[in-house]
This record gives sequence, C-alpha cells and structure tokens, in this order.
Amino acid sequence: MSNFLLYLFWAAFAVAFYTYVGYGLVAWALACLARLVRPARPLAFFEPEVTLVVPAYNEADILDDKVANCLALSYPRQKLRLLFITDGSTDNSGEVLARYPEVEHLHSPFRGGKSLAENRAMEFVRTPYVIFTDCNSFLNPEAVRELVKHYQDPLVGAVSGEKKVLAHASASGAGEGLYWKYESFLKRCDSQIYSLMGAAGELVSFRSNLFQPLEKDTILDDFIQSLRIVEKGYRVVYEPAAYAAEAPSASLAEEMKRKIRICAGGWQSMVRLRSLLNPLRQPLVTFLYVSHRVLRWSVTPVALALLLVLGAVLAGLQGGFYALFFAGQVLFYGLAYLGWLAESRGRSPKLLLVPLYFTIMNLAVFAGFRRYLRGTQPAAWEKAARNQPLEGNLSIPKA
Repeated sequence: MSNFLLYLFWAAFAVAFYTYVGYGLVAWALACLARLVRPARPLAFFEPEVTLVVPAYNEADILDDKVANCLALSYPRQKLRLLFITDGSTDNSGEVLARYPEVEHLHSPFRGGKSLAENRAMEFVRTPYVIFTDCNSFLNPEAVRELVKHYQDPLVGAVSGEKKVLAHASASGAGEGLYWKYESFLKRCDSQIYSLMGAAGELVSFRSNLFQPLEKDTILDDFIQSLRIVEKGYRVVYEPAAYAAEAPSASLAEEMKRKIRICAGGWQSMVRLRSLLNPLRQPLVTFLYVSHRVLRWSVTPVALALLLVLGAVLAGLQGGFYALFFAGQVLFYGLAYLGWLAESRGRSPKLLLVPLYFTIMNLAVFAGFRRYLRGTQPAAWEKAARNQPLEGNLSIPKA
C-alpha cells in the first residue's frame, strides 16, 4: 500500500511540475530549435481589405472611446470597415453609434450571446479577412497592419494579437497581469513551434472563408473558432506587436467568476475539439494542445489536490521529505487564504500574489467542471466589472 501511495504521489507531482514548469522549458527549447530550422523571413508590404467587428453588450459608456480608438488605427480608411454589433443591448448604444457615419451598426433586441452575435455579424462581412475585438479592449495603432501581414502565408488561417492587462494596485490586477505575462511567453513559443493553441478574443483575426458558425451555446467562441481552423490543417499565428489593452477585473471575486466561466468553457471545448486529442492525426498539435491547455483544465488540478492529501498521509507514514513537502503545501495554501482575506478587506497583498492567484486559478477548474456538467454556464456574455488602470502605466491608444 505504501509503495502504491508513493507511485501515486510522484505521478501527481510529475504532472503538476510538467504543467507549470516543465512545459515552459520544453516549449522554449523547441521554439529556439524552430527558429534555427525556420528563420523568420521579412514580409512584403500587404494591405488587404479588412472588417473590424466589435461585439458590444450595454457598452454605451465606453463606445465613444472605442470608436475613437478604431478610427485612430494606422490603416487606410477605405480598406478598413468598422462593424459594431449590439444585439440584446438595452442602453443607448444605438444613439452613441449614430454619431459616427464611419461605423456600421447591427442591432437586434434578441440577446443570444457573443457567439450568435459574431455568427450574425459574419453574414455582413465581405472582406477576405475579419478581425474581432472586445469593446473594452483598446488597440495599438499598428494592430491591424501587424495582424494581416501574416496572411501572405497561405497556411496561416488565423492571427491572434497579445492581451495586455493595464497595471493596477489590486491583487486581481497584479495577478492577472502576472498570469498573462507567462501565458504570452507560452503563446509565443507555441506559435514558433507550429501554431497557437487557442486565440484570445480581445484581438483575433481570421480568413473570412474559414470562419465556421458556432453553436449558440458556445462559451469560448474565440478558442473554439481558432482551433477548428487548426483542425483543418491551418496555423494560428501569435503576433505580440498587435495588442489589446484592457483594465483588470475589479476584484478577486470578479476574477474568480471570470475564471470559472473560462474553465466551464474549457471542458466544453475539450469535448467539441476531441479530434485534437488523437495523436495519429496531428501529433505535434496534440502535444501542444494537451501540454498547454488540456492538462490545466483537467488532470493537473486533480493532481494538486492529490498531492495535498497524499502529502499528509505520507508525512505520517514516511516523515522526512514528505513531512517537509506537506508543511510547504500547508504554508503555500495558508498564504493564499491570507491573501484572499487581505484583498477582501481592500488591501494589496503583493507578497501573497503568487499563491493566491495560483490557488484561485485551480479552484476555478472544479467549479467550472461542475457548471459544465450541470449546464448552468450561459453562453450570453456578461459585462464584467473592471478596474481603472493606474495613472502613468501602459497608455490606452486613442485619437
């Protein structure tokens, strides 16, 4: 029995270590090798017609800023079509957008969720390339040009920009920013090795003819849409020179709510993209997909929970290393709890940031799985509470 527990402990440790440390090292090494084998080639001037689609639900208070940001993009106006869709909105979004003749506005009183809104918007897209961006995300002036340049490669089916989280003193802001820095590193590696494993909805573009209408209950529209393009044999490229900047969640409670939604969508995505789990079809894609996405949304949180239980048992049976390891886990999760208390009282627990954000990220997987099984995660997008960025940090590009 003791040997079985030891094997189980080290198997769980290996899974957790690989997911959060090992894969980053492997991906970095493979990306370096890929750059040697396939050195980047300079891209020629490329300026095709593009449609920029902005889904906006009850965003009247920021529409003026968003339109100004879109109009400030460094791309020929005659080649960039701006299309805002406000389906289901009950505020005065229509009145705001009516002030801008450069903007086309689609509206239906029916609120079907972001996926259905994007499906409907695509019926009005006539350009060879389409870009989706969130209303609360602000793009750098060169974003469109940096995205579309990659379509000179016929095997590129989608291009994703980088998400930048504007700095904020709260734990949710600092934690989200730290997470996205590491996530951006992994995305850059995935793209250099072969293809990005899922695009960020804050800024993503597609070949219009590859866009596939999504099921109305789709939770992670951007993720599923981009990986269905990978299923067809195309690559999804990551372009950090095109970025979308947005404020972080207003609180850890808001961030937890967002993470649970993503994790519920992750389970839905794994079911709908199960062909990517077949290594006989696309072995490299399966390796990247499982390493970067599947383990985080399924096996690894269970492995972490097992390590806590097994650590306690083995500490009593074996002592020594296992006692120290268990004590370290108790300390780590205890610090996370103290961080949560500090945040709930309006303090900024900077020293507790890593254990706090790591813990809520993994707890969200269990809550998301429960929502997925119960079918209680709605597809209709919810306007999240966001913080204001700290003055003097990453500026939001506007006109």
